[in-house]
Amino acid sequence: MNLGLSPRTEVPSQVRPAFYALSPGGWRDYLTLLHPPYTLWHLSYVIWGAALAGGHHYDRLAATLVAFFLAVGVAAHALDELQGRPLGTRISSGVLVVLASVSLGGAVLIGVLGAVEVSPWLLVFVVCGLFIAPAYNLEWFGGRFHSDTWFAVSWGAFPLLAAYFVTAERLSITAALGAAMAFTLSLAQRTLSERVRGLRRRARSIEGRVYYSDGTVEDIDRRWATVSDERALLLISASIFAGGLAVLMAFR
Repeated sequence: MNLGLSPRTEVPSQVRPAFYALSPGGWRDYLTLLHPPYTLWHLSYVIWGAALAGGHHYDRLAATLVAFFLAVGVAAHALDELQGRPLGTRISSGVLVVLASVSLGGAVLIGVLGAVEVSPWLLVFVVCGLFIAPAYNLEWFGGRFHSDTWFAVSWGAFPLLAAYFVTAERLSITAALGAAMAFTLSLAQRTLSERVRGLRRRARSIEGRVYYSDGTVEDIDRRWATVSDERALLLISASIFAGGLAVLMAFR
């Protein structure tokens, strides 16, 4: 098990490391750290899980959203930034450790209290979440859990299944199908985001031209190579959130 930090490729200073990244410094670093479109995306799976389960326990849904915001939105992203500074923030390592520890601890506390209220079986989800956040983001076991499949399981299927269980106090075929949706959508997210992240953070330059059959010539640059995928990621994030709210309201 490797608890140390491994170096990652340095981000070119003139290029933002993510399309949602703000200029570094101050409060902007903390907003960037949340990866807003992706945090919204994965919290939407919580809404989907509660909605598919019937969606009548709004207090449980609220608690589950807070728990996953702390675990994924704050803790996981703080650990990811600690592991090589992919976003290039100026947040100190000590602050990142505190953010991750306190947020993950808060999520675990909510989960334990939920197990008392809902079912002791909820502790299985708590333990899994407590493991996967550092295992994925700190690349434990040689990065074995830092893969496309584990990304889709951990940040896609897992939140939906947990929210479904919290609401229905059981799992079902409906939950499995919903988890399959979240899994495949998360794989799609990973496919798009890996490409644009690599172009933003590792590509020194992008040059060339596209010659179309009608004689039009278009210059190729970094924006040309990334804008469509990034727009798709933003739109899918918004649509998953809206869809989750719609299904939740339908089951009121």
